[in-house]
Amino acid sequence: MLRAEVLVSLPAQLRGAQKLFESTGGLHAAGLFSPDGDRMAVREDVGRHNALDELIGWALMEDRLPLSGRVVLVSGRPSFELVQKSLATGAAALCSVSAPSSLAIDLAGEFDLTLVGFLHDGRFKLYSGAERVRLRS
Repeated sequence: MLRAEVLVSLPAQLRGAQKLFESTGGLHAAGLFSPDGDRMAVREDVGRHNALDELIGWALMEDRLPLSGRVVLVSGRPSFELVQKSLATGAAALCSVSAPSSLAIDLAGEFDLTLVGFLHDGRFKLYSGAERVRLRS
């Protein structure tokens, strides 16, 4: 079960771990978090797909796959392909500070991945897997 108060804390953690963004102002990030909000890893790249690929590569090299119960947070739009990659890792949720594409919403719903969008300013929108998110303490 993911708690709403944990989800809303993740963007600040991701942003705080983006060391290259501080100097460039233009990189995407992908972060991996425990259900309790503990940051496990963050990877940055000029492309959001590449950032997620780097995060998945880290998980593979660290023998952490599958990512069962874990939360992936991306700094850019969660596309169909990012949902595919998250599903392939076994992650419990894909979250983003932006809006997902309609194909991403459809795929996440079909395969029961919790998909969270517009995760910023203490709010978010649930697109699929709402039964795994506890909204109140």
